[in-house]
Amino acid sequence: MKSNGPTAPEAGAGTLPYGTWPSPITAASIVAETVGIGSPWVDGDTPYWLESRPGEGGRNVVVTQGPTAPKRDVTPAGFSVRSRVHEYGGGAFAVHRGIVFFSNNADGRIYAQAPDGAPRPLTPEGPWHYADIVVDASRRRIICVREDHGSPGEPVNTLVAVSWEGDDAGTVLVAGHDFVASPRLSPDARRLAWISWEHPRMPWDGSELWLAGILENGDLGPAQPVAGGEHESVFQPAWSPGGRLYFVSDRTGWWNLYRWEEFHIEPLFATAADFGLPQWVFGQSTYGFTADDQMVCLYTMDGEWFLARIDGNGTLWDIPVPYRQMEDVAGAADGVYLIGGAPDRADELVRVEPASGRVEVVARAGALHIPAGCISNPTAFSFPTGSDETAHGFYYPPRNDDYSAPAGELPPLIVRIHGGPTAAATLSLRPDYQYWTSRGFAILDVNYRGSTGYGRAYRQRLYGGWGEVDVEDCIAGASHLVYMGWVDPQRLIIRGSSAGGYTMLAAVTFQDFFKTGASLYGISDLETLARDTHKFESHYLEQLVGPYPAARQLYHSRSPLYSAHRITAPVIFLQGLEDKVVPPSQAEGMVAALKKAGTPVAYVPFPDEHHGFRQAANIQRALESELAFYLRVFGLPGTDALPELEIHNMPI
Repeated sequence: MKSNGPTAPEAGAGTLPYGTWPSPITAASIVAETVGIGSPWVDGDTPYWLESRPGEGGRNVVVTQGPTAPKRDVTPAGFSVRSRVHEYGGGAFAVHRGIVFFSNNADGRIYAQAPDGAPRPLTPEGPWHYADIVVDASRRRIICVREDHGSPGEPVNTLVAVSWEGDDAGTVLVAGHDFVASPRLSPDARRLAWISWEHPRMPWDGSELWLAGILENGDLGPAQPVAGGEHESVFQPAWSPGGRLYFVSDRTGWWNLYRWEEFHIEPLFATAADFGLPQWVFGQSTYGFTADDQMVCLYTMDGEWFLARIDGNGTLWDIPVPYRQMEDVAGAADGVYLIGGAPDRADELVRVEPASGRVEVVARAGALHIPAGCISNPTAFSFPTGSDETAHGFYYPPRNDDYSAPAGELPPLIVRIHGGPTAAATLSLRPDYQYWTSRGFAILDVNYRGSTGYGRAYRQRLYGGWGEVDVEDCIAGASHLVYMGWVDPQRLIIRGSSAGGYTMLAAVTFQDFFKTGASLYGISDLETLARDTHKFESHYLEQLVGPYPAARQLYHSRSPLYSAHRITAPVIFLQGLEDKVVPPSQAEGMVAALKKAGTPVAYVPFPDEHHGFRQAANIQRALESELAFYLRVFGLPGTDALPELEIHNMPI
């Protein structure tokens, strides 16, 4: 049975077509009043965290707030705390007794910053990047991942020890693996655990957990394998305060919690839910300890995150909190710190008392106020797709209580595709989503087959079918909404960034379904990506598409660039010119092909952006350019002051 949607807009102060509603949520207000917040760290009873600030050119700053002290920046001007290992970074700082050890974005060096002191370099200038920092205080050193770009060929990844005394590129502790991550020191500093994996696997396909004793001279003794393998992904090893080793493994098909007991592994809590994440960045954490063998953890089911506590016997109690999206757990004696958000609540750094569930807000992701009447709350739904399977998504209806649409009109739909493609839709307040829904656009956030949070089999369903399975699910989800009578079949938009940009381009190239689309640093040539991408993803396409160069013809046939003449839908491309993950040539080749074919196309380059837009002016320009493009394509009048946009082959 068809309906008007889960939350059809009520009549308000004015009646205007969908997509033209005036909105108090402007692109300028989003970038001016919003910061990224994450990576909590607890030093004693003092929390530290990382803020990403578009208004400061995307600079990342370590921030703290003591029990009786006000919030303050730790990182001084001229420094930005970010790692470039694997290009995506993470794990860029650690704190010990007030000393902050961090990776500086500009030069890749590790610095130590004492309380109220200036940063002091510990590593020399050179071809090294560092990440996943842990403090080995008894030996006055840190242990971390080092990526060495000093030799021809692929960079070399190792675990190294860096002395606090400085001018030391690091003493190698673990070598011989394509990738290493998650060095974790036991509480008595006598043992080190870590994860490794080898080409062509990604860490969520198969990885190994290792353990070694630390010798008197600081080197490691013989390493022993603990868990993992070619078909088992291990995530987040961690030591309890009493010295027991825990980790997450998907050996049953779901990322569940386990404990290692001297050559014996026992499941802590077995269930059809994921307690882990794909390790795109370093330093991710889904659980933390409040006491010996007492932990608080996150798990995800059906695209939504939950908080729980688990005791040493494996008994789990859910903790009710007002969040549907959570990440980055840091344990402490007085509770746990984590990042939480909900569709009507921006990300917050909070401290949660496990027993009572009491939540104390420490910091918020900016001060942007969105009126309640302009917040669209998503509806989770599943829908049938190809091969008699089921895919999932979240539907955001248009919402602006001051306006309604003419009777009988249906809203335009934006199908949004997350990146990765091994990622998932998030359920925190997204000001950029509300930017669209408050103007009268509907949004479908698709967790296509291949997304995380639905078990290993669902995650691997995309393997061999990238550019087909994901496209099929995007079309199936939009078709379902059309069938339900919720959206306008003549105004279907698809947009995606990075890997999501590839899905978007494949959809408009190989299927005649969507009416227009936007590619943000999206992939158009799979063969070029397979040859030229960075080390971390250099074999990823072997899983998603097929072995290269043996399957070269398949790479060619699935690349939108070589079939761009088939595209009839207008497309806008937004691209950072310093992008090393998806180089500008990927967008520029498509733009040239569409110009030649006579297809309407717009190109907005950003000379000073890398992979993803971090600077306030660029984020604002990207949002406004995308809106201007859609309004022009659908012949709608705009109420915003939008930038001039050159659209080639578009009739005036």
